[in-house]
Amino acid sequence: MRASGRAADEMRPVTLEPGAAKYAEGSCLTKFGDTHVLCTASVEDRVPFFLRNTGKGWITAEYGMLPRSTLTRTEREAARGRQSGRTQEIQRLIGRSLRAVTDLARLGERQIRIDCDVLQADGGTRTAAITGAYVALHLALRQLVTNRVLTGLPIEDSVAAISCGVIGGSAVLDLDYAEDSQAQTDANFVLTGTGGIVEIQATAEGAPFDEAHFSEMLALARAGIAELGRRQKAALGLGS
Repeated sequence: MRASGRAADEMRPVTLEPGAAKYAEGSCLTKFGDTHVLCTASVEDRVPFFLRNTGKGWITAEYGMLPRSTLTRTEREAARGRQSGRTQEIQRLIGRSLRAVTDLARLGERQIRIDCDVLQADGGTRTAAITGAYVALHLALRQLVTNRVLTGLPIEDSVAAISCGVIGGSAVLDLDYAEDSQAQTDANFVLTGTGGIVEIQATAEGAPFDEAHFSEMLALARAGIAELGRRQKAALGLGS
């Protein structure tokens, strides 16, 4: 039994609240237990210089943790004048994940900028951000279709993310901070709704893990992301 009382294959309570930000073209307040992330999507009628005159669009992401999202206050990265390597790595992951399920040619020469702001952190902030960012992106693109800017949604699949780990020799799903800090193995899985693998980040924090444990984590991740996909559809009004 885990310290939280959850079964090995049990996620924390998950809620996806669409339309959480009044002015953004798309938004979603994502909660994985005590991890809360506000995801917004903003449409810009321009693209990076390397895509000018190509007819293709772009999706990029920014990620940040508010000063009191953790137990003690952390300084804003803007005040330090630079982003940490962790922040850069996570926001690139979010952008890659969303681009993997979007037809950028059908998006046209416009950019969707995703902002993921961690309001409260208790492990799994990047996975919550990716899961909520997909909802925000979908809503923003839906608005472009409604306004007849696009003729159809350029989304080819859904995408979500979940963490897994090995604790006490057993694979478990959706680690909170207490579990993440003591896990022998820590992994993040980004998968599409049809089961495609976008990215897997797996690290042995203690002893190396074997293929059996990896297979167990992958199976847990697939089940967890299937459930997240159902919740994304419900948040978007697309049924269960």
